[in-house]
Amino acid sequence: MSRSPRAAGVRRDWGEDDSSAPILHVDMDAFFAAVELIDRPELRGLPVIVGGEHRGVVLSATYEARALGVRSAMPMRRARILAPRAIVIRPDHARYREVSRSVMQILGDITPVIEPVSIDEAFLDVSGARRRIGGPSRIGRLIRARIAAELHVVASVGIASTKFVAKLASQHAKPDGMLLVPHEATIDFLHQLPVGALWGVGERTEAGLAGAGITTVAALAETPVARLAALVGVRGAERLHDLSWGRDPRPVEPVRAEKSIGHEQTFPTDLTDLDELNAALLDQAHRCAARLRAAEVLGGTVSIKVRMHDFTTLNRSRTLAAPTDVAHELYGAAKALLAGMSGLSRGVRLLGIRCESLQPAATVAIQAAFDDPGPERRDAERAMDEVRARFGSEAMRVGSLVRGPGTENGEGELS
Repeated sequence: MSRSPRAAGVRRDWGEDDSSAPILHVDMDAFFAAVELIDRPELRGLPVIVGGEHRGVVLSATYEARALGVRSAMPMRRARILAPRAIVIRPDHARYREVSRSVMQILGDITPVIEPVSIDEAFLDVSGARRRIGGPSRIGRLIRARIAAELHVVASVGIASTKFVAKLASQHAKPDGMLLVPHEATIDFLHQLPVGALWGVGERTEAGLAGAGITTVAALAETPVARLAALVGVRGAERLHDLSWGRDPRPVEPVRAEKSIGHEQTFPTDLTDLDELNAALLDQAHRCAARLRAAEVLGGTVSIKVRMHDFTTLNRSRTLAAPTDVAHELYGAAKALLAGMSGLSRGVRLLGIRCESLQPAATVAIQAAFDDPGPERRDAERAMDEVRARFGSEAMRVGSLVRGPGTENGEGELS
């Protein structure tokens, strides 16, 4: 989901020539919140926040909540102060992934040259779709109309000659809009923006540049690279200078290899009991294993993330004897890693599991030992996948977790 800053007062009309602007950035508006409203239409027009009740963070918020100051990644306690009457909904990541897959299928109908960036945004190069469908602007309108009609959520679209400018355009098209930046208008579009709009300029870098009198992209573009290098380093200076002049040669890459699959949870209160922590790990292992199977990959390394009561964060990892997509095997490794940690009795605020060193399942031969119950477990877990796919993510759970600890803000991640 987009984190690019949006500047006020940006022009919305830069011309209609899309002949040299084949790159589209499709970005779903308030995606998690919008998905929740599909099944709760009575909440439309109200401030809605998706996140944990107390100690989590805001994952998404409707524009009515944003008008009150609520933002993604904001602590929930702060959000509840800003919007005390907002409706808070716990996240349903399985549902978000389901709608995301449908969005990507619509985009895939347009062109195979699609690069998903996250669950709710993607780049497309529509150069090859012109003859069949029409120009980029027509394609952008078609995409927005299909997503709205078929999925009942809203997408904003940016159209430009480069990925960087297309992403900026989609951000300034929100909410529920489309913005075309013709190739010849690229410099004028960029030079009206604050310097914080450039990729890689965070709050600290922005403050440092402001101290040198550089507050706009136009000012940065006119600053000698040598002077910029003294402020942000040589590599950073060259990259920012290129972006300020619209230079971004990166193509849309249709295939992005998944690097890891994980799930983590922030607990309503610090957990001190090892059995409760192990129960949380078991639930996470099953969630990760299901996603490994859905992606048809196996995990070769298991890592855990533990955030203590004082916000100290520890990470531990273990390479498995053989890659797997079986929850029992992931859990065994994660449980052993957790057992080796000290200080758990003082309280654990967050716990997570992650599978790394992913390999395509089709290319790995799984050789079971004579007394290894792994194949039976895999078959049982696949059967559970089918039940959940048909009846919902909560239709079936591991028996030992039925009375497990309550958690909030569980967030599955795919990167």
